[in-house]
Amino acid sequence: MSTFFDLDLLKPRDRYKLLTASVIPRPVAWITSVDLSGVVNAAPYSFFNIFGQDPALVILGLEHRSDGSAKDTECNIEATGEFVVNIATPSLVESMVGTAATYASGESETTALGLELVRSKKVLPPRLAVSPVSIECVRMFVLSLSSERSILIGRAVGIVARDGLIDQETLRINWSGELPIARLYADRYARLEEIKRWSIPDLSQNNMSSEE
Repeated sequence: MSTFFDLDLLKPRDRYKLLTASVIPRPVAWITSVDLSGVVNAAPYSFFNIFGQDPALVILGLEHRSDGSAKDTECNIEATGEFVVNIATPSLVESMVGTAATYASGESETTALGLELVRSKKVLPPRLAVSPVSIECVRMFVLSLSSERSILIGRAVGIVARDGLIDQETLRINWSGELPIARLYADRYARLEEIKRWSIPDLSQNNMSSEE
């Protein structure tokens, strides 16, 4: 037996509840951006992922305010064309969630919460000093899908990592037991702890054996 939910007949909020509780876990982009007056904004987004390496694509799902207007992150990226994806680990969740609160336009979450900023290498918005990995990005284009949602497609142009986190020769990353936080649904987050390796089967070896 199974139960079918027709998403076309549900209200957007109900679709949100079902989809975000079904597709878990999701990575979180802790975005820093800056407006033309220099005020830095920080906000977490779990409608986010990377979508390729050539070009190095980063995609964000940007939610609008109830009146359909863009929030500060989208406005800032529109103004400067740049943003930074900061990766949060479990020890940073409280600060990350704190930046999701509704601050007045023009008020910096990083100032209010005492989050230290560091100058980026290739883009104007600074990165968060507490983040172990930050990805500097430039906007490619934005798709306006409805009064509620825009999809932003960006290109990653640089990665800054905490010293010792990435092997400079192999480019392998060692999270040392504190992997990035995962978003579940509502106010729930999860640690990634049990990791197993599953290699893709090499079918060419089977074919060679059958031919011998």
